[in-house]
Amino acid sequence: MSTLHVEATGHGPPLVLLHGWAMHAGIWGPLVPRLARRHRVYAVDLPGHGRSAELPRFTLDAVVETLAARFADTAQPVSLLGWSLGGQLAIRWALSEPQRVGRVALVCTTPRFVAAADWPHAASEQTIARFGDELRVAWTMTVRRFLSLQMHGAEHARATLAALREELFARGEPSRRALAEALEAIVTNDLREAAGGVAQPALVVSGSRDTLAWPEAGRWLASRLPQGRFVPIDGAAHLPFLSHADRFDEAIEGFLDGR
Repeated sequence: MSTLHVEATGHGPPLVLLHGWAMHAGIWGPLVPRLARRHRVYAVDLPGHGRSAELPRFTLDAVVETLAARFADTAQPVSLLGWSLGGQLAIRWALSEPQRVGRVALVCTTPRFVAAADWPHAASEQTIARFGDELRVAWTMTVRRFLSLQMHGAEHARATLAALREELFARGEPSRRALAEALEAIVTNDLREAAGGVAQPALVVSGSRDTLAWPEAGRWLASRLPQGRFVPIDGAAHLPFLSHADRFDEAIEGFLDGR
């Protein structure tokens, strides 16, 4: 039996939505019915998030293996739309199953979330790792603060953040162990070298004010993807599909349909 909770709607080529850390598939909100006009949309709760069961350990490889097994029987290759950590999962899935994964849309995704001597396009490791320390003390407050960071500096931040907070625990509390392990993955993952192996058509969408997945990182990622395209959304932070829905629709319009 699959450990994943998946909600399917619409008709057309299969499209899998992968959310980010500490959230669940409800984050996609009104984007799902818009996509479902032309696609069979599968909105996934990642392991240990929402209504999905935990894995023995949350790692990119373990999650991708679970996703691949769940969607192994689709009649057509699946396209992926991954946001934040979900974008890193989409990259790894595209690499592991090049014949089963079609087009890949990466939203506010970076190959590496933390800065390094050769990677200036990210926040410091201390900034991200601090959330791990705080999780052990006051996990609810930590997740709420993480939501605030995602909207820092964005246009329409207050309204978007209010909707996020309302949605946060709508599917129950996420597994604290899964949160800690997924955060460890965020701190340690480095997909810069691997990204060049993604042969599928890829679209990278970034918010110009994103302080978690910097737009410079998105531009770099698109330049390394063999069939990559980069689309910035001015005024958006880490959630452009909520804060700038019309501009986001314009950014992905046609791409997922093969145009």
